[in-house]
Amino acid sequence: MFSFLSGLYFRGKLVYARRFAAPPRRSHGLNAGGVYVITPNAGLRSPDASITAATVKAFAAVDLDPENAAYRRPLERSAVALAGLIGHECGVVLLGSIASPKYVDVLQGIFGERLRFPLEFVGRGDMSRGGLLLRRAAEGVELTYVPVAGAPRHGPRPPRLPPPS
Repeated sequence: MFSFLSGLYFRGKLVYARRFAAPPRRSHGLNAGGVYVITPNAGLRSPDASITAATVKAFAAVDLDPENAAYRRPLERSAVALAGLIGHECGVVLLGSIASPKYVDVLQGIFGERLRFPLEFVGRGDMSRGGLLLRRAAEGVELTYVPVAGAPRHGPRPPRLPPPS
């Protein structure tokens, strides 16, 4: 459902995350593979979670704004729980938008320096990020992760990706 609604960008995130996720071995309770989706009203959820029409309607009713408690509180609760499961040494890679505060403002306060993002995302739009993620997953080459704290989150648009071969 998430891939259908979000198109190329979400498909790219999911394929890439499943290819490269490396949760710590001691973290019992993580979902399969340590990959999570940020939802509008239910915090972090497995990408394999069942989604009903009622779930989609409930998602649509919530504004993704860090000031909105209906969005922020479930995300904080699940992120705090995840932080407890993974321990202090494990990094967390955010494949969502880093240019707006909707994810970063909530997650950075919980994960701190462990919250990272692909530097190659800076300046790219959703479709470009999706294409980049799919290509790197197919090539088996990870992107360059940097801490969100202090990193440039806005920048010039990089050159277009060449057509896939």
